[in-house]
Amino acid sequence: MAGLDRLVIGRERNIGCDTALRLSLSGSAQRPRLSVFRSSRYIYAQVIDDSTGRTLASASSREPSLAGLSGKVASAEAVGKALAERARAAGVTQVVLDRGGAIGVGRGDNHLEAEA
Repeated sequence: MAGLDRLVIGRERNIGCDTALRLSLSGSAQRPRLSVFRSSRYIYAQVIDDSTGRTLASASSREPSLAGLSGKVASAEAVGKALAERARAAGVTQVVLDRGGAIGVGRGDNHLEAEA
């Protein structure tokens, strides 16, 4: 049972780190927040203006136009390119990355490289 307790305590600590990170980040109209969520199967990304509470652009690997790509890395790159196009169309040129407590390695990095 000691191993399980250690996992629970570690997850609680991570939630605290996630909350502290999000409190320090705030997207504005000039530089909105880029939020990336990666599940085991899909990747979702949004560009959010926190001052108005609006989502300016979003993309997901579940969209019909982006679905059907082989491999998670390829779908992450496609989501990044689609989000970059939609954000530019909304007039966004710079964003603040909300990594949500994640270290920032893996498919999320591919997504960010595709946007640049």
